[in-house]
Amino acid sequence: MKIIFMGTPEFAVPAFTEIVSAGHEVVAVYTRAPKPAGRGQAERKSPVHVAAEGFGIPVHTPKSLRNEDEQAAFAAFDADVAVVVAYGLILPKPILDAPRLGCLNLHGSLLPRWRGAAPIQRAVLAGDKRTGVMVMRMDEGLDTGPVALADEMPIDPDMTTGELHDKMMLVGADLMGRSLAALERGSLTFTPQPDAGATYAKKIEKSEARIDWAKPAAEVHNLIRGMSPFPGAWFELTLGGQAVRIKALRSTRAEGSGAPGTILPDLTVACGEGAVKLTLVQREGKSAMDAATFLRGAGPLPERAS
Repeated sequence: MKIIFMGTPEFAVPAFTEIVSAGHEVVAVYTRAPKPAGRGQAERKSPVHVAAEGFGIPVHTPKSLRNEDEQAAFAAFDADVAVVVAYGLILPKPILDAPRLGCLNLHGSLLPRWRGAAPIQRAVLAGDKRTGVMVMRMDEGLDTGPVALADEMPIDPDMTTGELHDKMMLVGADLMGRSLAALERGSLTFTPQPDAGATYAKKIEKSEARIDWAKPAAEVHNLIRGMSPFPGAWFELTLGGQAVRIKALRSTRAEGSGAPGTILPDLTVACGEGAVKLTLVQREGKSAMDAATFLRGAGPLPERAS
């Protein structure tokens, strides 16, 4: 089939590679424009942009798809279908209607739960026990289109967003490959989403990342794993007379009690209810390290974290 692929981050690369490897004709790739990054603020291309150039496929980076010229250029590709994976721009109706078979989206949740920008992180932050990936046909709503195929998976108690992301992007690539094969055969069917159980996965804000030790251990643990690896849940310790920001990148539920923030043995910290043991941390300006390594280098710890 003639396909337009629309995606931006690392999450979209396996699906893109799967489509090319399956022998489909990818006539164009749409991705977000390069952005300044790093100390030198040199423009950095998106992971999908880099992958597309490796395959010699033309790349388009419009700032918007709302103007008529961009819509006409998109329609001129005469694609059978557009595949959208974490693209990052809103698709107006003329874009949605241009491909002969519509636009298929790979979404990282069990819709209608966690529609929106950050479904993987929101599932972990909420302590969900299960999630999945779904292929749906896009409409003008926010992740409201009918669903074709889905793969469910468990979220293990200590699993981080990063680990779930990496698992889902591989499962999702396979799911999209199977969906396109069925679409090509004319056997892909769609089921409308129910309205019951719909939730919105709003974008993650850095202001959410500070740990409040007064909250129950379950919530603190979910925050730590939900914010790992980025932006990283954090707290402060007074080390050598100075307040130092510490990112908590991995934790587990633990035994122990005390006033919220009390530092217990083995880098366990008391919460409003219960305690969490920090197993991977990152001191400001340093590399991530396990708890034992951190304790060896930190010197005397204060009685409480803040």
